[in-house]
Amino acid sequence: MSETIELNGRRYHTPERPTVVICVDGCDPEYVERGVADGVFSTIGSFRREGYLGTADAVMPTFTNPNNVSIVTGAPPSVHGIAGNYYLDRESRREIMITDDRLMRSETILALMARVGVRTAAITAKDKLRKLLGRNLDGICFSSECADVEVEAMVGRGKPDMYSADLSLFVLDAGIKLLERGAAELLYLSLSDYVQHAHAPGTPEADAFNRAIDDRVRRFVEIGAVVGLVADHGMNDKALPSGEPQVIFLEDELNDRFGDGTVRVICPITDPFVRHHGALGSFVRGYARKGADLSSLMAASAALPGVALVLDGPNAARRFELPLDREADFVVLGDANTAIGASRAEHDLSGLAGHRLRSHGGLGEQRVPFILSRPLTTEYRHIATRRLRNFDIFDFALNGAA
Repeated sequence: MSETIELNGRRYHTPERPTVVICVDGCDPEYVERGVADGVFSTIGSFRREGYLGTADAVMPTFTNPNNVSIVTGAPPSVHGIAGNYYLDRESRREIMITDDRLMRSETILALMARVGVRTAAITAKDKLRKLLGRNLDGICFSSECADVEVEAMVGRGKPDMYSADLSLFVLDAGIKLLERGAAELLYLSLSDYVQHAHAPGTPEADAFNRAIDDRVRRFVEIGAVVGLVADHGMNDKALPSGEPQVIFLEDELNDRFGDGTVRVICPITDPFVRHHGALGSFVRGYARKGADLSSLMAASAALPGVALVLDGPNAARRFELPLDREADFVVLGDANTAIGASRAEHDLSGLAGHRLRSHGGLGEQRVPFILSRPLTTEYRHIATRRLRNFDIFDFALNGAA
C-alpha cells in the first residue's frame, strides 16, 4: 500500500510506478485535435482508447507562472499566491518580475513527495520557473535554459537557445534519461510555448514539434511510466487580417482621456521571454491614481472595441480565485482575438519578425488538454464528468490511473 501526502485539502498517493506530468506550455486543444486527426500525435491519440483524453480549465489569468504553480500545488492562485509573471508592489510602487518563490504561500506536491522519500525531479524549459517549482524541493531541479555541463552530458547535447523548439525537447530528453537511470520516479516537466506563439495548429513547424513531443511521450510509456499531459494555457491569433497585431494600448487610451498619470497598467504576461509576444496578452491590471474615479475608468475600458470583460479588484479575485490582497484596482480582459498592452512605447514587437501575434491571458485561452496515458478508475471516470481544472492532473495521475 502506497503512502500518502496531504496538501491543500487533497491526498496524493506516492507513485506505485514511475509517474511523469508534462505541462505542454501553450498547447491549445486545437493542436491536439489537429494532431490526432492528422496522425501527428499517434501515441497521444492512442490514449483516447487506452487512457483518457479530455480538456480542463486553466486558472486565470492564463499565464505561465499562475498555472504552473497551481499544477504543482493542486490549488488556485488564491491559495498559493502567484497571480502573474509580473506585478506592482503597492507598498514600494516597484514593478517586479516574479523569478523566485518569495510570494508563494503553499508547499508543492513535489517537495512533499521528496520529503517522504520519493525520488522527485522538476525540470523546466525557462529558468524563471525553476525556483517556483523547486520550492523546498530536496530533489532534482534545473532548467534547460541554464543547464550545466553535467546535465548537458546526460542529455548528450549542449543547452539549447532560449528561443527554440529544442528548449522544450531538451526538458523531455532529460526526463527520459533520469527515468532510464532510475534517478527519479516522479517528474514534473514544464515546456516552453515558443513554437505555439509563432506557429498555428497544422503548420509544418507546429506539426514537427508536436511529432517530436509524441515520440518522447512514447518513450516514457515504453519505460513503464504513467504520463499525464496538461497545459498552462491555450493560444489564439491576435492579429488583424492585414497581419498587424490587434492591440489596445490601455494605459495610453485612459491617460489620453482622463489625464497623464491617471492610470498605470501592468501586463502580468511580462517575463524574460518577451521577443515572441512583446509582453502583450489578454489580461492586464489597472492601478488608478488616488482620487481618480474608478467607475469612469472601468466604463471607458469596457467601451473599447475588443474588450471582453472589466472587473474591479474584489470581483476579479472572487470570480477567478485570485489573492485579494495582491489584486489591482481593476482588471481588463481582451476577447479571444485582442491583446491589451500598457503604453505603446513599452512594447517592442520587432521580435515577431513577420509572424502574426499569437498570445494568451484571457478567457479565450482557458481551455487546455487534460490527458492520461492509462485508463481511469471507476471513481475518477465519474470525477471526470465534472468541470476539470488543469491543477487536477497530479490527483488523476497519482490517484486515478488504473
